[in-house]
Amino acid sequence: MKRLVIIPAYNEEESIENTVRSIQKNAKGFDYVVVNDCSTDRTAKICEENHFNYIDLPQNLGIGGAVQTGYLYGYRNGYDAAVQVDGDGQHDPAFLVQMAECMEKEQMDMVIGSRFIEKQGFQSSTIRRVGIRYFTFLIKMLTGVTITDPTSGLRLINKDIMRMFAERYPNDYPEPESVVAILRRGKKVREIPVIMKERSGGVSSISPQKSVYYMIKVSLAILIERIRK
Repeated sequence: MKRLVIIPAYNEEESIENTVRSIQKNAKGFDYVVVNDCSTDRTAKICEENHFNYIDLPQNLGIGGAVQTGYLYGYRNGYDAAVQVDGDGQHDPAFLVQMAECMEKEQMDMVIGSRFIEKQGFQSSTIRRVGIRYFTFLIKMLTGVTITDPTSGLRLINKDIMRMFAERYPNDYPEPESVVAILRRGKKVREIPVIMKERSGGVSSISPQKSVYYMIKVSLAILIERIRK
């Protein structure tokens, strides 16, 4: 299978080089593309200096637009599977081969790396864990499926889902909404345990002040997605 790692990056100058090097070392059989989301720091310069494979967006699209750009790139270039690995160093590429094996053997449409199955490594902040449990409950109520880590960005998808996401993908905080989108279409989703790390640089886009907005917006988006025809 032809596999692609999509690395969305906005102002990740402190971690982007180590992230790419780790993928090159630990994710054998995967190609990669960095999607530089109009960073204002040296992210693009670092990619250029190191001859990394990268797309330089002309304007900031946010996490959803950056990842969707990667899916479009993957689909147009004939990849069979694509996985998001954040540019901040939180996701460990050592788990990617295991995720791909799970997808192939069990014929999954999406494989999610969950930090909450074995509860090892960085478990996120207390307030975020509360939000994650809430989205787990909401998704279970609406779809009947338990997703322990619905905000995980470490997600491997097959070509059919790549085509779907290349055409339509949520702009902001896309993970919970996009999981509901494929579950309601009867697609098969599986979680496997992974270990995540604290971000090695940069600042998260979800500040404590934005948490309430995040909860309300994503909840409404999930409800709309569930009843969409």
